[in-house]
Amino acid sequence: MAEILAIVITLVFRILWWAILIRVILSWLPMAGIRIDPYNPAVQILSSITDPILEPLRRYTTVGMIDLSPIVALIGLSLIESILVGLLRGG
Repeated sequence: MAEILAIVITLVFRILWWAILIRVILSWLPMAGIRIDPYNPAVQILSSITDPILEPLRRYTTVGMIDLSPIVALIGLSLIESILVGLLRGG
């Protein structure tokens, strides 16, 4: 049972990790002249998944115009995943 839970936790954290990374890449596209429609359902789903993680971090991780919240979130998610999976697997 613990192994199945570890697999589920890993899957959820990987999905969140990739969602944040995709959101970062999408935020760079307007600088390359590619317009991203914020009303696109895929963009809205991505925002609804990542905003609960990124918004609280932005208060503490914005330096001038640079938003470091995705970096902090990616590192934090990786650490939390490792700790949880390690505890479940007994190591």
